[in-house]
Amino acid sequence: MTPDSITLLQAHPEVLAEACATYSPGGELRLVEQLRRLYDADVVTAAVTQASLRHRAVAKFGKDDAARMYFTPDGLEQSTRSAVAEHRAHRIATTLPEASLLDLGCGIGGDLITAARAGLRVTGVERDPATAAAARANLAALDLPGEVILGDAEEQDVTPYDVVFADPARRADGRRVFDHNAYSPPWTFITQLLTRTACVKVAPGIPHDAVPDGVEAEWVSDAGEVKEAALWSGKLSGDVERRATLLPSGATVDTAPEAEVGPVGQYIYEPDGAVVRAGLVTAVAAAVGGWLLDPRIAYVTGPFLVGTPLASTYEVIETLPYREKVLKSWVRGEDIGTLEIKKRGVDLDPAALRKKLAPKGSTEATLIVTRIGRDAVAYSCRRVTAPAG
Repeated sequence: MTPDSITLLQAHPEVLAEACATYSPGGELRLVEQLRRLYDADVVTAAVTQASLRHRAVAKFGKDDAARMYFTPDGLEQSTRSAVAEHRAHRIATTLPEASLLDLGCGIGGDLITAARAGLRVTGVERDPATAAAARANLAALDLPGEVILGDAEEQDVTPYDVVFADPARRADGRRVFDHNAYSPPWTFITQLLTRTACVKVAPGIPHDAVPDGVEAEWVSDAGEVKEAALWSGKLSGDVERRATLLPSGATVDTAPEAEVGPVGQYIYEPDGAVVRAGLVTAVAAAVGGWLLDPRIAYVTGPFLVGTPLASTYEVIETLPYREKVLKSWVRGEDIGTLEIKKRGVDLDPAALRKKLAPKGSTEATLIVTRIGRDAVAYSCRRVTAPAG
């Protein structure tokens, strides 16, 4: 997509509407041929490309917004899921109502949209012309106030704004970058931003010791999948160093009490990934009245079935030696056909192990493989839903 492509689509909404109405995955070429009988080739190509992007965008932005927004391939790929962006915008707006927010590297405007809806006064900065055009078009399409400036994040004067938000690029040469020192803008620029009131979105693998002093790090998951870490500074920082927040429930935890270590109980609790990333596993032990299986492994166990949004729950049926022959016998003896394999602390490929065990029966089971001390151990389990409590 180019700025001209978006302008072209805005000038010919009927072509885009028809492309979206008749689009189906895999049918792009046929749709292009069909529409070219009626419309100019350039607008048809842009419309079918946009229809494809809108179809993919539903998972992140929901059906209603995706049907009205404009996307670029990279902009869609790098944008924040709306539920996570809404959580972040709500936190900013609750702390600083009607604040002015500068979004450095705003992409297609996903965060601008949620911030504007939360009552913040938004300005976006984006250096890619096509992406900036999409951001402007999205604010207009959704009837939201705000502006988008074409420019480089590092060259902007941030002093007039109450809050600065940044989502540094974590890709180079088309590949995902995991080292925070390779972000763009660079980490030195990010740490300077964090000396004022700011929020910076970073990858969930950010090392704890990379977070500057006085900055709160919040790991956020959505539907059990860890999506990001957000660094909060200045007036937005809480009184804690680390926090885990789980969406859509909104459950949050920020302390890690002491926890004992002991043998497996009747239930095993698998903490949500955000809790694990934040280093707050012992909070799960406190929530369920349990203990750790191993001090270095993120599994909690206990004697009672206790409801907690912080973890998934499994009832332990049997403890098994971690030996392929034994596990094959167990699979056959229990007539297992659907086998979920969970693992932590062991060098194991669940898909490869499942292939070796060859479950072909009619029942379902979960196999949890972990390490206790130096020894690998397996637990035959069944997933359970604990009552709220």
